[in-house]
Amino acid sequence: MLPKLSLSPVVAGFVTVLVGFSSSAAVVFQAAKALGAGPEEIASWMWAICVGIAITGIGLSLRYRIPVVVAWSTPGAAMLVSAVEGRTMAEAIGAFIVSAILIAIVGFSGVFARALHRIPASLAAAMLAGVLVRFGLDAFIAIRTEPVLAIGMLATYLVLRRASPRYAVVGALACGVVIAAVSGLLHLDDVHLAFARPVWTTPDFSLPAMIGIALPLFIVTMASQNVPGVAALRASGYEPPVSSLIGWTGTLNAIMAPFGGFTLNLAAITAAICMGREAHPDPAQRYQAAVWAGVFYLMIGLSGATVGALFAAFPAELIMAIAGLALFGTIGNGLATALAEESRREPALITFLVTASGVTLAGIGAAFWGLVAGVLATIVLRYRR
Repeated sequence: MLPKLSLSPVVAGFVTVLVGFSSSAAVVFQAAKALGAGPEEIASWMWAICVGIAITGIGLSLRYRIPVVVAWSTPGAAMLVSAVEGRTMAEAIGAFIVSAILIAIVGFSGVFARALHRIPASLAAAMLAGVLVRFGLDAFIAIRTEPVLAIGMLATYLVLRRASPRYAVVGALACGVVIAAVSGLLHLDDVHLAFARPVWTTPDFSLPAMIGIALPLFIVTMASQNVPGVAALRASGYEPPVSSLIGWTGTLNAIMAPFGGFTLNLAAITAAICMGREAHPDPAQRYQAAVWAGVFYLMIGLSGATVGALFAAFPAELIMAIAGLALFGTIGNGLATALAEESRREPALITFLVTASGVTLAGIGAAFWGLVAGVLATIVLRYRR
């Protein structure tokens, strides 16, 4: 039976795509340009990534009835900017395919799931809170540059949290758009209709590209994206079929790679927007928000620059504020779970602080190193002869 249509999941899905696309799409453009891509190839990259995200996100969310949000690897795109120097587009495409196949193998084989089951829930929750805390702070940092916009959105959120909690984020977003329009902060001049067309690139499987691109991309995607992605689902009370989720994202990634789909992985930061109470009061119905996120990503992929320019028309402060407000509940739940058990409190706190620090080592993000630090602290503090 079809679920009853509700506005909250639609808005949560829109905010998910707004935050995800606006915060890191520029990094993808840089990676494509580093390989000499022209406007048509860059549009093909966005088509491949967004259509792949839509297919996996919608399909897996409907199949398992949990909010599965898929994204591209921002650390992976950043790594590509420097790693592809001296390599051709065909070599990079071959490396994308190999990386995707490795992800599918590790996923379907169950190796990744067995490793994650050994991570304490308190550490996973602490890592999620550490990843998201920056977005909570951004909601207030936005007051520095656009106080009327940010304070107006915060006030609307608080009033509606008391009067009608389900529509608090909806109201805050609407308030922000109105204030931005009145203040002249919306820039709609560059919005025009343009459809993307996929461009096929025949892959070249060269050994230097396998070592210099495929393996680093595989490691960064698994460590910096899929680990916190699974942690986000578990911290929100879901028990995801990890092997299937990772396996299918790798499979679709391999299919979309010849068109520029360099990676597909589970989302963590944007996924949390679809997992909170603002997305739907019933946790069993929050998968609808992930489905709507997939729909909006599909619109971006098919319409090329049109929707991208529309999202770019929003002021940065509006995006910062709405992302922070949408994640308040998830950040609070993560901290509560992480610090609930006194015997595990210090390792969880270490995980939270290392993750929140944003430290990057060997090209791998802070979420992975926060988890490593927490595991080591747990071993030291809880080891028994």
